[in-house]
Amino acid sequence: MKIAITGGTGFVGRNIARFLVKAGHEVVLLARGLDTTDPNIRETPNAEFFPLGLDNTEQLARAFAGCQAVALCAGINRETGTQTFERVHVAGTRNVVTAAQKAGVQKVVLISFLRARARCGSAYHESKWAAEEIVLSSGLDYTVLKCGVIYGRGDHMLDHLSHAFYTFPLFAFVGFRDKSIRPNAVEDVVRLAASALTGGLSKRTIAVLGPEELTLRAAVRRVARVAGKKPLMFPMPLWFHYILGWFVERLMKVPLVSVAQVRMLSEGLAEPCLPCELPPTELAPNIRFSEEQIRRGLPPPGPFTLHDIRCCHRNAPKHFRRVFLEMP
Repeated sequence: MKIAITGGTGFVGRNIARFLVKAGHEVVLLARGLDTTDPNIRETPNAEFFPLGLDNTEQLARAFAGCQAVALCAGINRETGTQTFERVHVAGTRNVVTAAQKAGVQKVVLISFLRARARCGSAYHESKWAAEEIVLSSGLDYTVLKCGVIYGRGDHMLDHLSHAFYTFPLFAFVGFRDKSIRPNAVEDVVRLAASALTGGLSKRTIAVLGPEELTLRAAVRRVARVAGKKPLMFPMPLWFHYILGWFVERLMKVPLVSVAQVRMLSEGLAEPCLPCELPPTELAPNIRFSEEQIRRGLPPPGPFTLHDIRCCHRNAPKHFRRVFLEMP
């Protein structure tokens, strides 16, 4: 099969792409080209890269030519300039669906959010729900995968927790009420997505829940233990984290935590807020959030650097990058 992936150079998209290529499929990667975490993905055999956003349906339709399925992995967790939740999640999904219809694509698979819903006061949650509604009403075959925390090498969670532990001697938990999460190894999400893209899970909305439920604080402590760090950990109120999220969104290239992520963590990520199906037993996530699995996903040890600062990451001298905020 030939399968297109929007957000194809991002964390989930590139993992899906490599899995599909290994299984003998052709992939078309679409991305704005801003994620350089893993530049080798563009050179993957049997993969074609298109430096496209989601705004032009004609360009998207040309890229989708000959594809039997499209995975919608493009997404943002903060708004920057013109890249708003409405533009990326809602208008972008609508454009992808329109282009897929024009190109004769048969199946659309949407990577959505576990607790997406309407009228909840969060633009992130509401835009993800709107994207689901567009896919369900498209007339195409579809699968919606509602995911919570997805972790693995090159992710946001393990990457930023690790760098935070190497940078700061303190770590503030989100809120005074500890919430539960069910982390998903990216390998489990990829298996589900690949099955859906190649004809399985037809017209189904699936809650993707990791096999282990634990509190957010227990998960953070486990990562710190694997990283070999012992920061002083304590809870802080939600208002503090919303202020922190607002600040680091404007300071960091990839923020330590975004305002939308604070809202996600404040609710917990252990169950969908609206009823939906679980995956069949043979596709159910089965990789536990073990120390061995965490170790495989951690980035090289080290603190945040000037490379992580939005105004400095391209032009800062290398010797400054190495010492930014470095703590013993």
